[in-house]
Amino acid sequence: MKEASVTIKICAESDIEPGSAVRVVVDGTPIAVVRDSTGTVHAIGDTCTHGDISLAEGFVEDDTLECWAHGSRFSLVTGKPITLPAYDAVPVFAVSIVDGDVFIDPTPVVIP
Repeated sequence: MKEASVTIKICAESDIEPGSAVRVVVDGTPIAVVRDSTGTVHAIGDTCTHGDISLAEGFVEDDTLECWAHGSRFSLVTGKPITLPAYDAVPVFAVSIVDGDVFIDPTPVVIP
Protein backbone atom coordinates (compact mmCIF):
# COMPACT_ATOMS: atom_id res chain seq x y z
CA MET A 1 0.00 0.00 0.00
CA LYS A 2 1.39 3.40 -1.01
CA GLU A 3 1.73 6.03 1.71
CA ALA A 4 -0.12 9.28 1.22
CA SER A 5 2.19 12.17 0.39
CA VAL A 6 2.63 14.98 2.87
CA THR A 7 2.32 18.54 1.67
CA ILE A 8 3.59 21.61 3.46
CA LYS A 9 2.00 25.04 3.27
CA ILE A 10 4.53 27.52 1.91
CA CYS A 11 2.70 30.82 1.42
CA ALA A 12 -0.31 32.44 -0.18
CA GLU A 13 -0.32 32.26 -3.96
CA SER A 14 -0.67 36.05 -4.05
CA ASP A 15 2.67 36.37 -2.19
CA ILE A 16 4.50 35.34 -5.38
CA GLU A 17 4.32 37.84 -8.23
CA PRO A 18 4.11 36.45 -11.78
CA GLY A 19 7.61 36.20 -13.24
CA SER A 20 9.29 35.91 -9.86
CA ALA A 21 10.71 33.34 -7.44
CA VAL A 22 11.08 33.01 -3.69
CA ARG A 23 13.45 30.78 -1.75
CA VAL A 24 12.10 28.54 1.00
CA VAL A 25 13.74 25.78 3.01
CA VAL A 26 11.66 22.66 3.66
CA ASP A 27 13.13 19.97 5.90
CA GLY A 28 16.61 21.37 5.24
CA THR A 29 16.13 21.42 1.45
CA PRO A 30 16.32 24.81 -0.31
CA ILE A 31 13.51 25.13 -2.86
CA ALA A 32 12.78 27.89 -5.39
CA VAL A 33 9.04 28.49 -5.60
CA VAL A 34 8.42 30.17 -8.93
CA ARG A 35 5.39 31.77 -10.53
CA ASP A 36 5.90 31.79 -14.28
CA SER A 37 4.61 34.43 -16.69
CA THR A 38 1.29 32.56 -17.09
CA GLY A 39 0.75 32.50 -13.32
CA THR A 40 1.49 28.79 -12.84
CA VAL A 41 3.40 28.02 -9.64
CA HIS A 42 6.36 25.59 -9.80
CA ALA A 43 8.90 24.33 -7.26
CA ILE A 44 12.44 23.22 -8.11
CA GLY A 45 15.65 22.74 -6.17
CA ASP A 46 17.07 26.16 -5.34
CA THR A 47 20.76 25.36 -5.79
CA CYS A 48 22.28 25.65 -9.28
CA THR A 49 24.02 22.41 -10.20
CA HIS A 50 26.90 24.33 -11.81
CA GLY A 51 27.72 26.36 -8.71
CA ASP A 52 26.41 26.85 -5.19
CA ILE A 53 24.10 29.70 -6.24
CA SER A 54 20.48 30.33 -5.24
CA LEU A 55 18.30 29.99 -8.33
CA ALA A 56 15.51 32.00 -6.66
CA GLU A 57 17.72 35.07 -7.14
CA GLY A 58 17.71 34.43 -10.88
CA PHE A 59 15.45 35.41 -13.75
CA VAL A 60 12.10 33.84 -14.66
CA GLU A 61 11.35 33.63 -18.36
CA ASP A 62 8.34 31.67 -19.58
CA ASP A 63 8.75 28.22 -17.97
CA THR A 64 12.46 28.54 -17.11
CA LEU A 65 14.56 29.91 -14.28
CA GLU A 66 18.00 31.31 -15.13
CA CYS A 67 20.91 31.29 -12.70
CA TRP A 68 22.03 34.89 -12.31
CA ALA A 69 25.71 33.96 -11.90
CA HIS A 70 26.49 31.76 -14.91
CA GLY A 71 23.40 31.90 -17.12
CA SER A 72 22.26 28.27 -16.98
CA ARG A 73 18.51 28.05 -17.54
CA PHE A 74 16.50 25.27 -15.91
CA SER A 75 13.10 23.97 -16.96
CA LEU A 76 10.49 24.61 -14.28
CA VAL A 77 8.67 21.47 -15.45
CA THR A 78 11.52 18.93 -15.58
CA GLY A 79 14.35 20.60 -13.65
CA LYS A 80 16.69 19.83 -16.55
CA PRO A 81 19.21 22.45 -17.67
CA ILE A 82 18.38 23.99 -21.03
CA THR A 83 21.63 25.92 -21.41
CA LEU A 84 25.21 25.37 -20.34
CA PRO A 85 27.29 25.47 -18.21
CA ALA A 86 25.04 23.27 -16.00
CA TYR A 87 24.75 19.61 -17.00
CA ASP A 88 22.78 18.14 -14.12
CA ALA A 89 19.09 18.65 -13.38
CA VAL A 90 17.71 20.12 -10.16
CA PRO A 91 14.92 18.29 -8.33
CA VAL A 92 11.29 19.14 -9.07
CA PHE A 93 8.60 19.16 -6.39
CA ALA A 94 4.84 18.75 -6.74
CA VAL A 95 2.87 21.93 -6.08
CA SER A 96 -0.79 22.25 -5.24
CA ILE A 97 -2.90 25.35 -4.73
CA VAL A 98 -5.65 24.98 -2.13
CA ASP A 99 -7.91 27.92 -1.26
CA GLY A 100 -5.28 30.35 -2.54
CA ASP A 101 -2.40 28.81 -0.58
CA VAL A 102 0.69 27.13 -2.08
CA PHE A 103 1.55 23.64 -0.81
CA ILE A 104 4.65 21.61 -1.73
CA ASP A 105 5.31 17.90 -1.40
CA PRO A 106 8.95 17.84 -0.16
CA THR A 107 9.64 14.50 -1.88
CA PRO A 108 11.16 15.18 -5.32
CA VAL A 109 9.13 14.07 -8.33
CA VAL A 110 10.84 11.38 -10.43
CA ILE A 111 11.21 12.71 -13.97
CA PRO A 112 12.21 10.10 -16.57
